[in-house]
Amino acid sequence: MINNSSAYKASRQFAQEMDDADQLSTFRNQFYFPQHNKRDAIYLCGNSLGLQPKAAREIIDQELNDWAEFGVEGHFQAKRPWFAYHTFFTESLAKLVGANVKEVVAMNTLTVNLHLLMLSFYRPTKQRYKIIMEAGAFPSDMYAMETQAIMHGFDPEKAVIEVGPRKGEHTIRIEDIEETIEKHKKNLALVVFGGVNYYTGQFFDIKKITELAHKAGALAGFDLAHATGNKVLHLHEWNVDFACWCSYKYLNSGPGAVGGIFVHEKHAKDSKTFKLAGWWGHDEKTRFKMKKGFKPMKTAESWQMSNAQVMNMAAHRASLDLFDKVGMDKLAEKSLHLTAYTEFLLKQLSNLKFEIITPSNPLERGCQLSLLFKAKGKEVFDKLQSKGVIADWREPNVIRIAPVPMYNSFVDVYTLYEIMKSV
Repeated sequence: MINNSSAYKASRQFAQEMDDADQLSTFRNQFYFPQHNKRDAIYLCGNSLGLQPKAAREIIDQELNDWAEFGVEGHFQAKRPWFAYHTFFTESLAKLVGANVKEVVAMNTLTVNLHLLMLSFYRPTKQRYKIIMEAGAFPSDMYAMETQAIMHGFDPEKAVIEVGPRKGEHTIRIEDIEETIEKHKKNLALVVFGGVNYYTGQFFDIKKITELAHKAGALAGFDLAHATGNKVLHLHEWNVDFACWCSYKYLNSGPGAVGGIFVHEKHAKDSKTFKLAGWWGHDEKTRFKMKKGFKPMKTAESWQMSNAQVMNMAAHRASLDLFDKVGMDKLAEKSLHLTAYTEFLLKQLSNLKFEIITPSNPLERGCQLSLLFKAKGKEVFDKLQSKGVIADWREPNVIRIAPVPMYNSFVDVYTLYEIMKSV
C-alpha cells in the first residue's frame, strides 16, 4: 500500500489498485450493505451505526434455539452458557482498549455506564468539585456532567469548566487543555473528555490529558464512543482511571447494543472504591447464597448490576470475532491510508464550498472527516443520499464522512468523490 500521499491519484483505476493491494479487503464480504438501485450503497456512516456482520444472525439464532431447547437451564447448558455470558467479551475488549481482562466488562449502555462511573469517581468536596471537559462534547456527556454536579449540590455553571477551540479554529489545542487544568487545579476533581470528538473527529491525547489531570490531583475519565474500534488505545499503560464506550458505531453490534467500561485495576481491586451495588457485581463464589452484605468482585465486573443481556450481546460477539481476526494495528494502518486518500480526493473538489474541520494530522484523527459547508450543506447531503451515499448530517452545516477500514474500500471513497464532483 502506498505510504506517500503525494503519490495518490484521483482515478478509479488507482483506487482499485489500492483495493487489490489491501490485505483486509475480504473483510468487506463479512457485512451486509444497504442497497441502492440493486447495488451496494456507499456506506460512510459507521461513526453513527456500523453495518451488520453476516455472522450476527447465526449467533442470535443459536441463543434463540438454546432458549427454546433448555429454558432456564440455558444459563448453564447453552452453547455459550448465559450465566457467564459477559465473560465471553473480556479478552476481546481488553485487546481493543489496551487493558487487562480484569479491567473491562460489557454491560448496560453508554450513558448509563458514564453515570455509574461518575458516581464512583466524581466524589466532590467543598475544595475539589470542578469537572473539566471539552466544549462541544456530545450532548449526553454535557447532560451527565451537569446533572452529576447538581446531584452533589453544585451549580453546574461554576462546577463544569469547558475547554473550547480558539476563535477562528475548530479543534482544541492541548496547551489550552493544560492551561485550563493548571488554572483550576486547586478545585479540580475530575477531567472527562471524549476520546474522539463526535463533531470534528479530533482525537485527543488521552495519555497527556491523563498525566495533566493526575498532576493536578484529579482523576481522568473518557467517553470512547468514537474511539473504541477506531483508534489504537492503551488505557492501562496510559494510567486512565475509567472509560466507557458504546458498541453500535465502529464495533458494529447493532442499534442500542451493549456498552462497555474500563476501570483501572488500582481502582477495580480496591474494595474502598465506591459503586452502586447489584447482584451481578457480587463475588460469584457466594452470589447464590442470597445473603446481605455486598462483596464486590475485585475486577471491573463489580460495576455490573444485572446479568448479561444475552440477545443484545450476541451480535456484539459476531463483530468482536472479526476484530480478533484482523487486530486494531492492521485496521489503524489501513485507516490512515483510507482516510488520507479520502481527504486527498475531497481537496480536489472545486465545485463545492466546504472546509474540512477534522485535523489533517493522522495522529489527531480517526476514520472521520467532517465537512463544514459555508452554505447549502443540507442540500448537498440530500443529493448525496439520492445517489446512494449514506453519510451523516450534523447541525448546523456539517456532513460527516467515515471511511471505516473494516468494510469500506478505496473505490467507495473514489465513488463518493465522483458523485460530489457531479453535484
